[in-house]
Order: sequence, then structure tokens, then C-alpha cells
Amino acid sequence: MKSLLHITNGDSFTTTLKSLPLKGDIITWREMLCEGKTLCNVGSESFWKTRFEFLSKNYKVTKSWFVEKTLKEYRSLCNHKQQDQIVLWFEYDLFCQINMLAVLSWLKTHRRHAEISLVCSGNEDGTDRLYGLGELTHEQLMTLYEKRIKLTQDDIEYADYVWQLYCSDNPIRLENLSSFQDFQFTYLSEAVKAHLKRFPTIRNGLNEIENTVLQIASEGTSGSQRELVGNILRNQGRYGFGDTQYERVLHKMKPLFTSFNPVKLSRKGKQVLEGTTNHYASIRDADTYLGGALKYSFLYNSDSGRILKL
Repeated sequence: MKSLLHITNGDSFTTTLKSLPLKGDIITWREMLCEGKTLCNVGSESFWKTRFEFLSKNYKVTKSWFVEKTLKEYRSLCNHKQQDQIVLWFEYDLFCQINMLAVLSWLKTHRRHAEISLVCSGNEDGTDRLYGLGELTHEQLMTLYEKRIKLTQDDIEYADYVWQLYCSDNPIRLENLSSFQDFQFTYLSEAVKAHLKRFPTIRNGLNEIENTVLQIASEGTSGSQRELVGNILRNQGRYGFGDTQYERVLHKMKPLFTSFNPVKLSRKGKQVLEGTTNHYASIRDADTYLGGALKYSFLYNSDSGRILKL
């Protein structure tokens, strides 16, 4: 009998997985590597130090919480050395896909001889709708498990390569990737495109997420900040962010609103949305990273879909 280890995308799905008729230990990957600075060497002391500094500064994460929730689970992963089959459970969105790349990069180095397979939810019913693991029934999850993708060494090498590019200081290298179809990552290409759209646009200095926030706010359907966040979550496309991430976005965009209760754009907010005013100089932050790249050192051209270095 081969021994099994499951690595999941978060606590919510870990609870679900425990109720499925599957053997094996479970490790929960508790990170949000789609935000803040990342280093290539996943699991190193410098990697975790960089991550804690970001989470502490931006999400008020305490050292004790970080040690208890993230580092203890990571150490547990390090101690699971005997399993010869490892199953990854992730989703289609940017949040999950970046975490998946990091885990595969770590596995490439530390679990070279394990058989690694991937269960990835997304397009489940032939419609345009994409599903998270938590939206599927137990029966659907078991079907996905039975059809899980056994990753080849080439797949794992490629995931590690994309992770290295994500952690590099120049996102143009990611933009030039064109070989996604040669590997078994159905949703990675679109996730990378979503990532590149997080750099500020030439048009108004806001990125795709920030422009979506303004657009939804301008529609007048959000009576409060809570309602606005709910509307954003339902219309966020491939990002897979949570409410706390959008609350942080709103905090940064505060000057473009006169009120969050009810939600009202300021005059400048309306001008930025219309593209008659550029907000780049006001929102620019010299210490904001997306992966290994400084967010405000690059601009995204919405017309050509290309990144420009400043």
C-alpha cells in the first residue's frame, strides 16, 4: 500500500476533505502568496521572514498567530517525509494558483521521488461559471479526485520555473511565457494574465481590481462598505480574494470616495473612473510588491495587454 498526503488550499476545504472517504494525512497551506513580496526559496528562513513582515504590516498578523497557524503547519509538512503519493487540492483562481506554484517549487526540491497529483476545480459543468472546491458536492469532489492529474517531472519543473519568474523583479518575463498549453495546468495561463493586470494601467494609474472597485461603487447598488465588498467578491473574476483583501484595497482608495456608508465616489473618483484624471502619483507606493516586482515600477497597457517598465 502506498502512503498518501493531501495538501489543501485552506482550512475550509480541509474540513470538507476530512469528511470524504479518503485515506491519508492532511496539510493545510496557509498563505496568500499572491500578495506582498515573495522569494524563490520557499520555506527558507528569509522566505518566512519576508512573508511575516508583509502580513504583520498589512494585516496586523501577530508573531504568535503566524507561528501557530503557518509555520507549525509548514513544519508538519517538512516532517511528512514517508508519503510516496502527494495530492494537491487547489482552485482555478490567482490566489490558489500562486500558492500551488510555491508548493510545487518546494516539492521539486524536497520530495523529488514522490508521485505528485493535482485536483483543481474550475470549469465543472460546461458553462462559463468557474467553481471553487467548496462549491462542489462530495460526489463531485470524489469524481475530481478519481480524475486527478498525475504531474510529470516536466510539469513540476515548469511550475517551479513560473514560480521563479513570479518572484523575479521583472514581470515582463512572465508576460512572454507562451508554453502553458504544453503542461497540465489548465487555469495557470489565465491566472498569470490576471496577475499582470494588477500593475497600474496607463489610462488612469489604477489596476484592474481598483478600476472594478470604482465601477461597482459608481453603480449605486451598494448602500454600505459591507455591501460594496460583497458586490466586488461576486464580480472579481479570477482573483479569488477574500473580504479582508478588498477592505485593504478600499482603505488605499479612500481619497476617491466621499463616503462608504452609503457608498459615494468623490469628484476625483468619478474623474479617475472616466479616465480624465490619472491617480498614479497619488496612489503610488515605493514599497508595494507583486511577487518579486515593485508594483509601481511597471505600467499595464490595457489596449495591447503588455507591461511597460518605467
